[in-house]
This record gives sequence, C-alpha cells and structure tokens, in this order.
Amino acid sequence: MAAGAPRVFVSHLSGVPVFDPNGDQVGRVRDLVAMLRVGGKPPRLLGMVVEVVSRRRIFLPMTRVTGVESGQVITTGVVNMRRFEQRPTERLVLGEFLDRRVRLVETDEEVTVLDVAIQQLPARRDWEIDKFFVRKGRGGALRRKGETLTVEWSAVEGFSLEEHGQGAESLVATFERLRPTDVANAMHHLTPKRRAEVAAALDDDRLADVLEELPEDDQVEIIGKLEEDRAADVLEAMDPDDAADLLSELPEADKERLLALMRPDDAADVRRLLSYEERTAGGLMTTEPIILRPDATVADALARVRQQDLSPALAAQVYVCRSPDETPTGRYLGTVHFQRLLRDPPYTLVSSIVDSDLVPLAPDTPLPAVTSYLAAYNMVSVPVVDESGSLLGAVTVDDVLDHLLPEDWRETDFQGEEGIAGGA
Repeated sequence: MAAGAPRVFVSHLSGVPVFDPNGDQVGRVRDLVAMLRVGGKPPRLLGMVVEVVSRRRIFLPMTRVTGVESGQVITTGVVNMRRFEQRPTERLVLGEFLDRRVRLVETDEEVTVLDVAIQQLPARRDWEIDKFFVRKGRGGALRRKGETLTVEWSAVEGFSLEEHGQGAESLVATFERLRPTDVANAMHHLTPKRRAEVAAALDDDRLADVLEELPEDDQVEIIGKLEEDRAADVLEAMDPDDAADLLSELPEADKERLLALMRPDDAADVRRLLSYEERTAGGLMTTEPIILRPDATVADALARVRQQDLSPALAAQVYVCRSPDETPTGRYLGTVHFQRLLRDPPYTLVSSIVDSDLVPLAPDTPLPAVTSYLAAYNMVSVPVVDESGSLLGAVTVDDVLDHLLPEDWRETDFQGEEGIAGGA
C-alpha cells in the first residue's frame, strides 16, 4: 500500500454520523461489512451498516463513501433504503472480529482482538482490513495486564477461508480474484442450484458486473431467483443498456414490476432504451457517456476520463453539450478525443478543441450501418443524437460486437490451450 493512504481503526467509526454531500445526516454507523478471502489475503471491506432515522439498518457500499473523516462519514448521497441482510460470505467487523480469540502465526500465542484497522487502497475507493490491535493473554482477571501490540493481518490466523473449503462462501472468495467475464464463464458451467447460491452470495455491484457478461438465458434465470427488491438493486447497478437488454427478455408483468421497484431516474433511462428497436443505435447505446459543458476545461475532462469504473471505450472520448448535461442533453456540440486531451494545456476549454466534423448517428440507425460507421472512421464509440440535436447516448464497439458474434461466443476458449495461468 502507498504510504500515507488513509487508515482508520473501526472502534472510532462506531456510532459516528453519516452525512450526504449537502450536510444532511443520513444515519449512524453501526457496523462494517467485510468479505473474507482465500490464501490469507486481507478481507475486503464491502461497506457499512448504517442505522437511519427510522431505526432501520441499511447497507452503504464503500464505493458510495467519499470521505471517512474525524467523527463523520461522507457519502455520495445515493442511499438504498432496503433493510440490510448479511450474506454467507460477509462478516460484521465490530460484531464478529472484536474480542475474538486468534493466534499469532510466529509464536502460536493466543491473543484477543481489541480493534481492527482498515486502509484505503491507493487511487481507488476500495478498502481492506490490514492490521489488528491485540492483547496477549487469556483474558479474565488478567485481561488488562496483558501486553498490547499492533500486528499485520497476515500475522494472525483464525479468520481466512481455507482454499478448499465447501459452500458458496469459498467459491465466491475464489471468484474475487477474477475479472467479471471469467466469473461469468465459471458460473455458466455451474448447476442452476449452485449458480443461484453464488449469485445470492455476491454483492450487488459484483453481481451486476457478472450478469453483464453472462448469456441471456443465465441472466434471466438468476434475476428470476432473486428477491424482487434485490433484483431491482442489481438492475440499478448494471449499465442501463445491459439492464434494458435483460428486462426485454422477461415477461411484461415481471419487467414492469421490477422497473417500478427501481429508483425513478434509473428506471427512466432503462424505459427510454426499451422504447427503441434492439438492433438499432438507440437500442445499443448506453445513456451514460462522459458529458461536459462547453465551459469545462481539459483538466475537467481528464479527471472524468480517469474514473475507475469507466470502460476503455467510454473513456476514449468526451461529448460536449449544452445544459442539461445528462441524457437527453441540451444541444450536442461535438466530441473531444482522449488523444487531443493529452496534447492541450489543462486550462484549455473543451469547446475550443471540439471535433464537430463527424455526423452523429440517429437512434433508428440499423446495426449494419452502426458497424460500418465505427469501422470507416476507426472509432470505439459514436454519439447518438435525436432530431432536436440532443445527445441521447453513445454506442461503443463492445456493444456492437456483442450483437455480431455468435450467441455461444462466451463459451469459446479464447485464452488458448495454456489458459489464463499459462499466459501469465
């Protein structure tokens, strides 16, 4: 880990207030949720259990935590009010780690965990447990006389999963190392029962990423076995175009029921995509490309391009539009490609370097024409604009490939004979 990365002892977080970006209190931290991993790797911190005003306890993912500061936690403001339910792969840090008896690896001494330190990984919103504050001795009357010390996660034993353990818990922990497409490939070859167990154990964001890589039949099967509230949460976490593709495969009643459970803004994006024919630019596009106003600078654009969750295709360019800057936008002015952003000074306005020569696509443009456009102009993403000149979204090359490749392409061994490990 990088020196100076934020580290917090969890006892200091218990009961602290959680605020949204406007300074309004959302609730208070009651616990933290971690996922154990195989091979002695430190547990990844998934999120916090927050008690809101109604005394309901909800789950706040760490990806929606923007600051863990002295005496407070700051969020993005987007909070799901569904009641927290602990999954088999999850551990409550305050409830299950503190006061636990473990052993020091080096001396085989038994110690008691008094506190746990979490640290943010460099340049990411991910956090993991990295240290324990422990006391030697067996507790009881001598508890307060034992020596205390801070040790690395790897210095104790009694937490990590066994490599060959049984149940979805160990399988999900093993999947944690893999890319979503590799997890999807593994899940595709599981039995339906086993696939449902793994889906239930994955967190919402991870399951959303994996669903986007699965064949349609598997997607429908998995989403149909989830509780409806959770299915709606997972659909919200998916890219809108992928969520729309999945919902289009469901019976009309099921589709409408899930859309009604989704947040209105997310549901509106998906409904708009469902209104277009599947094999057209409108049906293929994502509604969440990088959009900037004309007065944004190159520095602003590069900060958006650096966002970790963006695919390479979406990060290759930004679209300059007049307000509003969410789709459908104000008037579309043009595109600025990543290479151009690297060549100009940070203070340059994007409106001064915009490329407006290429004509954007209409939403009813058929798939063959979209493919020809991308190939002819060597593009990895192309804007989709309506008759009024508003940007509706962007079609990326990966979405086009999904519709051009054979239906069973995901089952092809594209890693070669040696596989992933052999190619390392």
